[in-house]
Amino acid sequence: MAGHSKWANIKRQKARVDAKKGKTFTQLSRAIIVAARNGIPDPSANFQLRTAIERAKAAGMPSENIERAIQKGAGTYVDEEAVLEEIRYEGYAPGGVAVLIEALTDNRNRTAADLRAAFNKNGGRMGETGCVSWMFERKGVVTIDGAVDEEHLLETCVNADALSYEIIQEDDYQGAEVFTTVEGLERVSEALKSAGFAVKDAELRWIPKSYVEVSDPEQIKLILRLMETLESLDDVQNVTANFDIVT
Repeated sequence: MAGHSKWANIKRQKARVDAKKGKTFTQLSRAIIVAARNGIPDPSANFQLRTAIERAKAAGMPSENIERAIQKGAGTYVDEEAVLEEIRYEGYAPGGVAVLIEALTDNRNRTAADLRAAFNKNGGRMGETGCVSWMFERKGVVTIDGAVDEEHLLETCVNADALSYEIIQEDDYQGAEVFTTVEGLERVSEALKSAGFAVKDAELRWIPKSYVEVSDPEQIKLILRLMETLESLDDVQNVTANFDIVT
């Protein structure tokens, strides 16, 4: 949509820079730990772990760091750190924009305090559990890099029972995002790879059911600053919001 800039698009653009930051290694390592802990510590038989490892490798994480994270998740690492737990936080950005935050933490009090401070300093506020989650739905998302033959993509998506897809054509990026059910993520990802598409990522993501349009420059500034502040926290894995910048 010309003139529109959803947070998902902004995140995709800034990810090229963020992937080079050390802080991202912390997030990626924690994702591997949780994936290994929730399934089995064998990437060939654990899709969540396999995709977490692929994401870490793409960001340049050293192999020894990846192996150590797997061992921590499996409980076989000698110097085991504090146990990480997955927590979802919710809140509001300026203008009533809904914000959903996924965190991995070994200290709930610290994480909640950091998040509350981020909201308060940027015109937002923390909410109670369930206050905005109903505005989102959990889906699998497969990201494809490069120019896409839409007819071939449509045929592949139909055969793999994908829900929908979105072609992305920006000045500096071309690709597509394919949406599927949580259970169908691995099936769709493998089908796209087999069909010759350059699959860059496969992940579970909270998708807004509707969007709040934002056009006021000051409000946009506050919202973007809040999003970046939240994502800069080591305990935060993912941030999703339902705003749509209209210019």
